[in-house]
Amino acid sequence: MTLKTAAIQMVSSSRVDDNLMRADALLAEAARRGAHLAVLPEYFCLMGHGDADKVALRETPGSGPIQQFAADAARRHGLWLAAGSLPLACPDPHRVYNTTLVFDPQGALRARYDKRHLFAFTRGAERYAESDSIAPGDAPVAFDAGGLRIGLSICYDLRFPEHFRALSTPQPCDAFLVPAAFTYTTGEKHWELLLRARAVENLAYVVASAQGGRHDNGRRTWGHSMIVDPWGEVLAMQSGGEGVVCAELDPQLLAEHRASLPALAHRR
Repeated sequence: MTLKTAAIQMVSSSRVDDNLMRADALLAEAARRGAHLAVLPEYFCLMGHGDADKVALRETPGSGPIQQFAADAARRHGLWLAAGSLPLACPDPHRVYNTTLVFDPQGALRARYDKRHLFAFTRGAERYAESDSIAPGDAPVAFDAGGLRIGLSICYDLRFPEHFRALSTPQPCDAFLVPAAFTYTTGEKHWELLLRARAVENLAYVVASAQGGRHDNGRRTWGHSMIVDPWGEVLAMQSGGEGVVCAELDPQLLAEHRASLPALAHRR
């Protein structure tokens, strides 16, 4: 049985309530299109004006309006929902965990992943240093849904193939989720290349949900949310702006590719 999956692209603002309203509308569209699993982008809830904004918004695990929204939305729309990422409290009061939470169609929490690799980039006036406000997670996380094993990652994790190998050891993942807010500068050159590479080298689907446009904080994100099949083919893509792209994740196609090219069994 295939698992119809939706990658949701947003252009989130600094206004949490507006972002949750837009996320809900896009999730409703995904459900109308028959999706069973929907993936929101990194920080779907907030693209703030500074690092302190996400720290101020942090929630305690299991309690808070953003987590409640995600659980309610999964239940109302009857979806497996990977809620992009949101800020959860960590031991350092000046930082947060950047966390993906996965809810089942009954609204129950089924997986939590804290982003492990923290982005840093400097070019001219453009500077990012996630470690200033984010604490790294310490373990890869996968979950089972619709007969598939699905590995979690967030944005910058995409550049670390060992993260995806760890997710597929000892049992291979059938799909990887990549909620992201790639910068326009790096996304233009690397986003699709890296997504397709992770799909091909792991013979797995990759579902990438991105921020995609000009945000009210002045930041510009690359977008190009897409779903890639195990052979590296892009099945669906949203270049810029809000949108929903869907594709079927097909276990039979996975099995065929892995039988014809058993690279996962050839690792040494």
